[in-house]
Amino acid sequence: MLYRLFAIALCVLLASCQKPEIPQGTIAKVERAISGQTIEVISTADKIALLEQIRLIGIDAPDLKQQPWGEAAKQRLEQLIGGKQVLLESDIEVRDQFDRKLAYLWQDRILLNEQLVKEGYVLASARSRNRKYQQRLLNAQEWARIMGKGLWNPERALRQTPAEFRQQNQK
Repeated sequence: MLYRLFAIALCVLLASCQKPEIPQGTIAKVERAISGQTIEVISTADKIALLEQIRLIGIDAPDLKQQPWGEAAKQRLEQLIGGKQVLLESDIEVRDQFDRKLAYLWQDRILLNEQLVKEGYVLASARSRNRKYQQRLLNAQEWARIMGKGLWNPERALRQTPAEFRQQNQK
């Protein structure tokens, strides 16, 4: 118990030492969540409405077949975005191998990628060169793990990472 309190205090201290980020990016209206890590937005770039898939940077959500965690991650993302406008912030790599736009997702000055990790719905993952908020995501994951949140809950812990699950279930 003392270890948990110390770890929480350390995470709070580390978070408070970080300078506040002022995200820069484009505003888009969220159409829907496809999974716990991918959304569709309506972008109005060049005054043309465009439906575009966005993959959230720095996280790895359980596969939708990885129940109950995959559907829970998707539902939580839907709750967070709720058809509202969001700010999409890019990093070094702009698109993934499936031609989805990569972005950090901001709403009301909250980094939603980080919020999903902190609540234990997704894992922090550094699979690309996009690492602007990597430490924030890792701190959030450590907090979720210590607190036993979501997929870190010892009574219902996720036993396979999403990447391991997808690799094992490839056809």
